[in-house]
Amino acid sequence: MMTTIFSSSGDTGQYFFYFMIYSFLGWVLEGTYNLYSNGSFRKEGFLKGPFKPMYGFAPLLLLIARDLTLPFPMFLLLALVIPSAVEYVSGWLLKTVFQKQWWDYSGMSYQLQGHICLRFSLYWWALSIACVYGIQPFMERLYSQVHNVWELIFPLVGLYLMADLLWTCWSRYRSEKTPQYQD
Repeated sequence: MMTTIFSSSGDTGQYFFYFMIYSFLGWVLEGTYNLYSNGSFRKEGFLKGPFKPMYGFAPLLLLIARDLTLPFPMFLLLALVIPSAVEYVSGWLLKTVFQKQWWDYSGMSYQLQGHICLRFSLYWWALSIACVYGIQPFMERLYSQVHNVWELIFPLVGLYLMADLLWTCWSRYRSEKTPQYQD
């Protein structure tokens, strides 16, 4: 039987473990896609480090939906809507706060303000199903194996993530305020 992610014990460390692993896997996924499509693994992301937070948030929201024991067709619909909503909100926030659009689907059919499009929403839907039913059971076993070590290091990982976030915001804010000279 699968362990429920949101049990009464309220293990914040466990949620953060999943968030960090999925955020890292999202960085790997995007890097691999970029390598395939553009010939270079490294693609600029919002954070400086190897994490893509929207890939951490979407699985956590999907796990909440899974644990609500909704009818399977309803879960399938949420597996389409949740990642698309996370991607849209992420894109909108990044563009609003930093005046930069990290991805742009505006040239694709059935898109919304360039932040989401039907084609990639269907990719995220398939990936979401694979994540919840294929990858997450492995993540739960992995967490059960490493939770004692994770409890010791997760504050440091949290500090690293906060430092990355602060450094990123500071450097992006600073670069916006620095005049750009052209020769």
